[in-house]
Amino acid sequence: MRTSIARERGIAAYRAWVPLETIRPADYPQDKWEQEFAWPADNKPPYPPLPQRVLRETITTVVILAVAAVLLQYLTPFPVLSWLRDVI
Repeated sequence: MRTSIARERGIAAYRAWVPLETIRPADYPQDKWEQEFAWPADNKPPYPPLPQRVLRETITTVVILAVAAVLLQYLTPFPVLSWLRDVI
């Protein structure tokens, strides 16, 4: 089966896949494992492009910080939103 994977996806993809085979649980079927974790056959990365990932993380961080500031403003005696307004 490994030989057919090597032919189908190329030797570089196969070499990248071998270390993952060592951590696959014995009771987890190989075909299901490959569907979830293998590099796609068209050699595109299985994750979004870098700018999209950076933008998503930036937006997430800003939202988390905004929620934390609002919670600090209304649940503690610290006027965080007033401080931010004064800084801006």
